[in-house]
Amino acid sequence: MHDVSAIPDFTVIRVNRLDIKQKPIKSKHNIVLAIDSTGIKLTNRGEWLTQKWQKKRKGFLKIHVGVDIETKQILAVKVTDEHSHDSKHLKYLVQESAKHGTIIKTLCDGAFDSRESFSYLDGRNIIPAIKVRRNSVPKSKGCYLRKIAVMEQLADYSKWASSVSYGSRWIVESVFSSMKRMFGE
Repeated sequence: MHDVSAIPDFTVIRVNRLDIKQKPIKSKHNIVLAIDSTGIKLTNRGEWLTQKWQKKRKGFLKIHVGVDIETKQILAVKVTDEHSHDSKHLKYLVQESAKHGTIIKTLCDGAFDSRESFSYLDGRNIIPAIKVRRNSVPKSKGCYLRKIAVMEQLADYSKWASSVSYGSRWIVESVFSSMKRMFGE
């Protein structure tokens, strides 16, 4: 993690004092989980001059979120630094979200496209709706489920997207939009 400046501005103070309490879900139900992450800057205004001329980079925080698309509730949150890859936190987000019900499907963007992600979700009997990279090759290399996803998406992406309801990922994006409107970039 990066150190916050010695004299924090109002956004740092607001975020540090933020008391996030999660309302418990009354009944456990089948969950379609949307997972994504976003970055939050750690710099103040005018920091770009320091970056440009002194070549110092402040970095950013990454917030990883799992959202139930039916109830639109945040089920899992993890905060890391910018050096942490999204797919490394899939397991944690799924495990935390599973405390609220049975996860039947997970919607993820291309950052989660890995054999490990597909294998982990397959091992938990969760349907992986993960967008694969454009240059993906349909060789299984130990993960048959990923091979099927690659072949379906390369054949007809829009058909695959509608079959897994991939468009429902907008809910996790709206969580980030709300958060950034409230606390700033």
